[in-house]
Amino acid sequence: MLGGFQNIPKIPELKKKILFTLFMLAVYRVGCHIPTPGVDSAALAAFFSARQGTLFGLFDMFSGGALSQMSVMALGIMPYISASIILELLTVVIPYLERLKKEGEQGRKKIVQYTRYGTVILSVIQGFGIAVGLENMSSPGGAMVVPAGGWGFRMLTVITLTAGTAFLMWLGEQITERGIGNGISLIIFAGIVAQFPVAVANTFRLMGTGEITPFFMVLILALMIVVVGVIVFVERGQRRIPVQYAKRVVGRKMYGGQATHLPLKVNTAGVIPPIFASSIIMFPATIANFLSAEEFPWLQSIVNYLDPGHFVYSLIYVVFIFFFCYFYTAVHFNPVDVADNMKRSGGFIPGIRPGKNTAEYIDRVLTRITFSGAIYVSAICILPNILIYQLNVPFYFGGTALLIVVGVAMDTTNQIESHMLTRHYEGFMKKGFGKAR
Repeated sequence: MLGGFQNIPKIPELKKKILFTLFMLAVYRVGCHIPTPGVDSAALAAFFSARQGTLFGLFDMFSGGALSQMSVMALGIMPYISASIILELLTVVIPYLERLKKEGEQGRKKIVQYTRYGTVILSVIQGFGIAVGLENMSSPGGAMVVPAGGWGFRMLTVITLTAGTAFLMWLGEQITERGIGNGISLIIFAGIVAQFPVAVANTFRLMGTGEITPFFMVLILALMIVVVGVIVFVERGQRRIPVQYAKRVVGRKMYGGQATHLPLKVNTAGVIPPIFASSIIMFPATIANFLSAEEFPWLQSIVNYLDPGHFVYSLIYVVFIFFFCYFYTAVHFNPVDVADNMKRSGGFIPGIRPGKNTAEYIDRVLTRITFSGAIYVSAICILPNILIYQLNVPFYFGGTALLIVVGVAMDTTNQIESHMLTRHYEGFMKKGFGKAR
């Protein structure tokens, strides 16, 4: 692997791409510290410190801490992700979008354009909601987050946050086109990783005070290595269905006859299920922050049951993850279309008749491996609750953030690996680290 890193400066094109990507990420991190006008930062920080278990804490994690500071990039890249998911779901319902999806590059450009429009619309809506919410927020000490509210503050906040998200979307597209790729994913990755140094410093501080023993820390580090290894193993895991293509003669040439496979990922849905599940479970706690406990005692009871340390929370969380794993897989992967495309190309699965029987077989296999993937995602996402509330580990490890960080790191490594191998340089792994993905 060290040899692979040493080969990077030898490829000028790859070197420029990496430096450009790092520069764009540095611009993003600088933007996360530019405050939105009209907000009392001290009162806002006190407000967020008391609400880490709500949607505010989840969105703050994806924005890289920009939301708790109410910077110009407080919305982060979440509106773009939401618009992408909404459009992907609408392709199942709207025939026009489904046709665009099948038109190749031109259709993809049109969908990207609609995604941008949707991002701006969602940013305006969310920005207005945040502006109104900020006017009603106060710190635990009673200080108002917005000393001077009104329509002037609301319009300024909407314009500022929408512009920040649009600029962030542009940064991600620039990284994808001129950098090493996966621009949007790398922005989320940078936002999450930026909070790691603080966590490491707090851990060493706790070891210095004796709250964490060195032996216990070694056990936790060993567990971290095992968990990361499991994530890498499962994310690269595939169920390969053998596919045979019949020989056919076109003119004087013979085509087909080769044997290949249809790869089905164990975790087809990725990190979408835990994000959706977390958002739904945290919604009651978020609403409870704006309502009086005396007027709505039943809502406070629900919030207590949905506390991350409660068994009911873990059970509902797992149920939602299973539901969204199957739901998103069904939307993202259509066995009928795969079987039809295979039939038109003269392909078939040995022992399975083409057409309907092939689609049913692929659906059965996909259902079984999705069950395994849902168990894996649930275990990783429940791990922080076990460590914090059962083993009294004083820092957060696991969950959606870890899945995103490891997944993006693997994809980025594969991008660099492909650049190096095409230039006939040795990659990070001698046996083809990125071939399985």
